[in-house]
Amino acid sequence: MNNLRTVYSTDPKEKVTCNKCKKNLTECRCVKEESVNKSQFVAVLRIEKNGRGGKSVTIIDKLPKNESFLKELTKQLKSKCATGGTYRLSSSESLIEIQGEKVDVVKKILQMNEIKYKGL
Repeated sequence: MNNLRTVYSTDPKEKVTCNKCKKNLTECRCVKEESVNKSQFVAVLRIEKNGRGGKSVTIIDKLPKNESFLKELTKQLKSKCATGGTYRLSSSESLIEIQGEKVDVVKKILQMNEIKYKGL
């Protein structure tokens, strides 16, 4: 049992906790969010088939590490492409996966959002 959160403390110095995982900031391993400035990054588009049972997936990579930005962009892409998808956010990567070869639709949506892209 690794439940190390403080339940009650009489210590006058209250410990500051993370909003996401509710651990002390010294123990927190959450990914720090970057601010989103659309002119400072270039999204990379690619299609992957390896390890997916022959099905293709459109990948949008090199996005800023901001969960609310990724969540909103993924929701918009999924609804416009009429397909499923997800986003991944970790300390090493932040990307969006859209099911199928939807490069043309993804490019139009990125242009509408004024996001620069390269690839395909």
